[in-house]
Amino acid sequence: MHAIFDSQGQPLNLSVTEGQVSDYIGARALLRGLPKVDCLIGDRGYDADWFREALKDKGIRPCISARRKRKKAVNYDRRRCKRRNRIEIMFGSLKDWRRVATRYDRRPKVFLSAIALAALVIYRL
Repeated sequence: MHAIFDSQGQPLNLSVTEGQVSDYIGARALLRGLPKVDCLIGDRGYDADWFREALKDKGIRPCISARRKRKKAVNYDRRRCKRRNRIEIMFGSLKDWRRVATRYDRRPKVFLSAIALAALVIYRL
């Protein structure tokens, strides 16, 4: 599951990929739907040179910590990156819904609609 959030931790865009797929594939899927923002805070799974360049081309400053095996060091705002806990809290609240946590649905569209319904109830109602 991949998502784009606003600064308050509310989901703006949701995407589902297969369980064995790398985060790079999810990043590529979400890249098209990025809103106009100053900075993107991401997990280490999104640490790729092509993704950083794509963000810079859109005028977005990447705040993504480097993978442990990265040979070339990457500069990022460590204080801002600590705000990533809002994203983890949002994923945790979505997984409080049993249907989302255990992924009862076999089809991605049905699973994505269950996630969207849970997000709607949690953040909009």
